[in-house]
Amino acid sequence: MYMIYSTVSDMQEAKKIAHALVEQRVAACVNIIERVTSVYKWEGKVENADEVLLIIKAIDFAAVEKKIKELHSYEVPEIVAVKIEEVNEEYASWMRQVLLQ
Repeated sequence: MYMIYSTVSDMQEAKKIAHALVEQRVAACVNIIERVTSVYKWEGKVENADEVLLIIKAIDFAAVEKKIKELHSYEVPEIVAVKIEEVNEEYASWMRQVLLQ
């Protein structure tokens, strides 16, 4: 199980990706956090951008990565996964039910 983080340009894109991930059973749940500020280096310059953060709960990182790359507007989308080491059994059971059955 993974918590996968991805930032997108706006709420419309966030909802489009979140709905696709859940509807296609690639993710069990996606939290959308509106308006995070990102500071990063792009093409040699330090940039600032207001973005929307997706927190994706999934079992198959490769499937999430593939779907995000299909739908994302960025040339290089952020797709960062943290493997979940501990999770309450009821939530884990729900995720397996949603994604694997």
